Parts: sequence; C-alpha cells; structure tokens
Amino acid sequence: MWASKRATGVPGSVFSLMDQAMGRARTAGKQVIDLSIGSSDLHPPEIVLEALREATRDPATYRYPMVSDTRPLRVAASAYLSRRFGVDANPDGEVVPLIGAQEGLAHLLLAVTDPGDTLLLPDPCYPPYLGAAAVAGLNVVTLPLHADQDFLPDLDAVPQSVRPRVLLLNYPNNPTSAVADSAFFERAAQWCRERGVLLVHDNPYAELTFGGYLAPSALQAGLDGVVELHSLSKTHHMGGFRVGFAAGDAGALGALARVKGAVDFHPYLGIQRAATVALGLPDAVGRVGAATFEARRDALVPALRDLGWAVTRPQASMFAWARVPGLNDSVAFALRVAEQTGVAISPGRAFGAQGEGFVRFALVQPPEVLTAAAQALADVAVPHLASAT
Repeated sequence: MWASKRATGVPGSVFSLMDQAMGRARTAGKQVIDLSIGSSDLHPPEIVLEALREATRDPATYRYPMVSDTRPLRVAASAYLSRRFGVDANPDGEVVPLIGAQEGLAHLLLAVTDPGDTLLLPDPCYPPYLGAAAVAGLNVVTLPLHADQDFLPDLDAVPQSVRPRVLLLNYPNNPTSAVADSAFFERAAQWCRERGVLLVHDNPYAELTFGGYLAPSALQAGLDGVVELHSLSKTHHMGGFRVGFAAGDAGALGALARVKGAVDFHPYLGIQRAATVALGLPDAVGRVGAATFEARRDALVPALRDLGWAVTRPQASMFAWARVPGLNDSVAFALRVAEQTGVAISPGRAFGAQGEGFVRFALVQPPEVLTAAAQALADVAVPHLASAT
C-alpha cells in the first residue's frame, strides 16, 4: 500500500534464496562455507584500529560532522590519488567523502540524472547498481561483457540512437574479476566526452591486485567528465566502517555534495580519522592483504579447473568467475550446491542475463578451505545435465 514506484522498482535478490539454502544446510547438520559474499575476512591494520580507539576517547568526535570536518580525510584521499595514480585532485571541490561507495553511487545517480535518463550498465554487474538505477528512475541499457572480449564492453556497438547520461564501469570487475588498462579508460573517457556522457568508475578493488599488476584509475584520463568511487572496505578491510570517497569532475561532485547534504552528516569523525590514517599508509601495508587473496586464488583456481570448469586466473579482486560446462540454470545449481554440500556460491544469473552459465566464488576463506569446498562440488549434478539423463 505504501511502497513507492521507486521502492517496488528495486529488483529482488537471489541472495535471500541463498541465505535460505544455507539455513536448510545448517538444519541438515552440514558445515556451511559461505563463499557467496565478497566481504573481506581480514582485519584493518592495527594502526588504523588504534586511531579509531583514540577517537572514541575524544568527546569532540561525537557531534555531527560538518563539511569542514571532512577536510583531513579529503586531503588524505587526494594525497593517495597522487601517490598511487599520479592524479591531481583538489581536496576542496574534487573529492567528496562517502559513507561507503554503494551509498555514494546511489546519491551520485540522484545528483547527476533525472528520472527517465539512460544509464549504460555492464552485464553482468554488481547487483546494487540496478537498485541504485531503479531508485533514481533511470532507463538501463546494458552492455554485454563476453569472455572472448576479456569482459570489456564494446562502446562502439552502442547505437547512436541511445543517448545515455551516465556510463558506469567497474575494473577490477565484480563479478568477473576482469581488469582494464589505462588505454581502455582513455578510450572510454574520450567516447563519453564526445557524447556528453558522465563516466563513473567504481574502483573498490584498486589495491587487491596480484603479482606485478597494478590497477589504473579512470581519473588518469582526466577529471573532466569523470567520477571515480573508492572504498576502504576491500583495500583496507574496513567494510563495516562504511567509508570511502568520490573524486573527479567538480561539477558532478558539487551536485553529489548538495544531495548528500540533504540526507546525511558524513561518517562518524572517529571513522574519518581511522580512514585518514589508512589512506596514508605505505603501499606495502596494503600488499600484505593482497598477497593473502593471491594465495587463495592460487589454491582455488586449479581445484576448479580439475572439475573441468573454465576459470581465468584473476589478476585482481577477491573473486573467481567460473563457467560450468552445460549449466543453464545457475540459480538452481547454486541452491543445490548449498543444500547438498554446505558450500554457498553466487549464481551468475544474479549479476545479469550475461552471467548465466557462470558461478562466482569469493576468496574469503583460507586456501585449504577453498580447496575442500571445490572438491565438495565434484558430485553435485548440473541441473541441465541431470535433466537430460
């Protein structure tokens, strides 16, 4: 009765079905291994936690944070972008703190679009993108991501008749773990500028990279017409802190700040202090967490390949994206896996139509647990193959 069109337009989530399947597995006495959610199981650096502890002892941190209070965090974010990517973003006008990148994206779309505008969105994609688009009342046009194109969109295939307001990209990518180079972002930014489109890049996995690979920033293509979202949830294992920042085009960020000013008071000052410390840490500190996820990748990918599944060895992110031979109902398969083995994985269909036939693993368990989880899948029948026998 009271639900608005915006609320009813938000897509339902198959992850509630997965949660129910895990509950049935627990009831049946199975030990559940949850590899469905990409939430880091590592803890923040101790120096970051100590900054938060000290802040809680300061009574001045308990008031509402004002815009001026966010300047140390904005300066730290600007310094991080300069050190890491060679990007010069003015902390006064080109950086806005966020209560997590997911909040930031939802408010950014409200700030830079009007209902009925078109959003270009990759398929598959992180499901909350669709929810944010629904709340903003946007028309979504999908860009298919294919394995034979390294899960990069073909912008030249977008018809001239499509007039988008925003193009949303995400590399290193969730769910595919694909990466993009600086040249790709140069082309994407140029394509957007020629069409008058705002390029928004969600970049939460910037520091979860493996080997010698370092992820670029879309802002290296210039700040004009580009906004990039950063989160400390993955890079610094601060998911529950809900803190991040947006950087880029001053006009878009001014609109974002105006919208946010109507609905929130910024993160708690103690969390801002902790995030400021985190962003100033040497790059080597972040590499410790990345090495942990790299070791997990090196355990899981061979185990999945032993099953005959097609898995690209990720260069970044905390995910493995696996194509299961013969699979045409990834939701039914993921539910069956959870109920029969206790291993919870994400069905590819949850990320869009192009995700069908795939499943996603989050690298949030030690290597030996990931290997055991993969081995447990060997005897689970693929729905389409089972129906044919």
